[in-house]
This record gives sequence, structure tokens and C-alpha cells, in this order.
Amino acid sequence: MNRAPGFPFSRRGLIRAGAGASIAALGLGVGAQTASAAVAPTKRFDLTQPSYDLFRSKDTHGARVQQSFAFDWVNKFLFVATKRSDSPESAGDLCINKMDFDGNYISYMHLNGFGHGVAFAALPSGSGTELWIECAANTSGYGTALAPIRYTANTTLGSPAGSAAYRPISGATEYTCSVDPVHQRMIVRYHTSGGKRIAVYPLSAFTTRNFGSPLADFKQPTISGTPQGYTLYGSYMYYLTGDAYPGDGTPSGDGNTYVTSIDINTGSVKQGPVLTKAGSTLHHREPEGLAIYRTDSGEARLFIGFATGVEGDRRSSIFYKNALV
Repeated sequence: MNRAPGFPFSRRGLIRAGAGASIAALGLGVGAQTASAAVAPTKRFDLTQPSYDLFRSKDTHGARVQQSFAFDWVNKFLFVATKRSDSPESAGDLCINKMDFDGNYISYMHLNGFGHGVAFAALPSGSGTELWIECAANTSGYGTALAPIRYTANTTLGSPAGSAAYRPISGATEYTCSVDPVHQRMIVRYHTSGGKRIAVYPLSAFTTRNFGSPLADFKQPTISGTPQGYTLYGSYMYYLTGDAYPGDGTPSGDGNTYVTSIDINTGSVKQGPVLTKAGSTLHHREPEGLAIYRTDSGEARLFIGFATGVEGDRRSSIFYKNALV
């Protein structure tokens, strides 16, 4: 697939998120129902339309697969979460790779005991970036809270605890999140005794640390396949599933990477699952992460990530869709 024309990634910011200092967090019971029509309907990405390259097969700090990625949309950087080398899955040790939009590696930050890295957000904070990411990993390696972490190059940080870790939903046992920078909202996927649920908040709830009640809250619909990431654009959630190419990772057929859109006002599937062939010729090709970005020319894009390359030298490959309906 070829890069689409007109991909302006200038240093000039589009949207700025505020910063706040309040640490009050109000709980929401896990039995809360969907907030009917709380989010104004928006356009959605047509998942049947072509995908285009951002970049292919770019190096990261470590040799293991990427888990997810996020854009700092003001300072114009990309952050890719990978598994830590020589660390067991259950440890929840992550490496955050700072990159430019051409996929050139800039620096790293190690996060020990944080979680699996299914999704996270990179919020602009002055000239720096505040990562909202799962933390306090359980024995399975999944985060049990969310934390704001100032990205600091070439450092190692242990997982925060106590008042530095946030649990906005009472009774939830695992958390991840992803940001919609266009509509200024944060989506949270959390685990309860009844399974996975989705909550959507205004972004200000995170910048002020004052969560209150979400705009929408619903049980995640049943979608077959291995979960590999999610994100939010307007009134629709996007959900990624699939596996790496089997065997030695040689391209075989069309793979099984699917993207699904979900109406957050109803909690029901809107489109899909739709097969994506983005990067179909890449080796290994394991789907890993979704994110939203809007270019300086105003084009919204749904980005799809893949861990590619040979074992011991995994690479990052990222593509996008840009057709709204």
C-alpha cells in the first residue's frame, strides 16, 4: 500500500488539552447503564475503504513486539509501547519508544510493573508529554489502575501506587485507555466480574483528575478473535482483533486482522468485523494497537499498528484509514 498524498505533520499544534491539579475522583458503580444519546452522533470511518502507509518495519529500542501506540498531537511525536526484553509476560514491564512521524526512533522510557500495554494515551503537556497508561500490574501482567506519567527520556520508572494511581470506576479490576484528540474524550476499557465494559469521559476528567460520571458506559459487545487494541473517534469505538501469521510468520493468505466499529450510545456493533489487508506482505504481521490523529489540514485518520519482522528483531509498522461516512 502507498502513502496517501497530503500528510502534513508540521510542528504546529491543532488541539491543546488543559492541565489541572485536582485529585478528587468519584466512583461509578460497575452496574451503571449506557448513558443514552449522551454523545452527539458523528461521522465514522468506513472500514471497507483502503488503508495507506505511515511507515513500515521501523526499529524500536527493544527487540520484542509492539503492543500499542499513541500520538502527542500538539508536539508531534509518536509513542510506541513494546514488551521489555528479557522480562516475563506476567511482570507487566514495558518500554515506551518515542519516535517521529516517519518512524525514526528518538528515545525510550522503561516502565516496570505497569501492565500489558493494550492501549494508552499521550496527552500534550507544554513542550512535553503526559502518558496515561495502566499501572500496578496484577499477577497476570495486566494493569489494575491508570496513572499519568511524564515521559522522561532514557529513564526507568517503577509503577506508582496509592494516590498516584487512579481507579475512576468503583469495583473494576483492570484498566486501559485511549484518547480521541479530535472530540477531546478518553475511552476506558475495564474489567469486572461480569466481563469487559467500556466507559467514555470528557478529556477534562483526566487533565483535572476529577472523573465523575462517564458520558457513556456499556458492556463490550461480543466480538470473536484475539483482542489487540481499541480507540475512540466521536460517537464510535473501534476495536482490533487478530493474530500473527502462523508458523514462521511468512505471509499466508489475507491473515485474520479485523476492525469493528461500535456505537457508544447503544453499545452495539455498527460495522464489521471488517478484514483489513494493510501490510499484508509483511513478515509476522501481528495486529497491535489503534489510535486517532487529525492532520494539520483537518483530515481525521484511524491508525492501525502491526508488530512485524523476524523473531529477535521485531519492527513497528503503522497504517491508516481516512474515509469518513
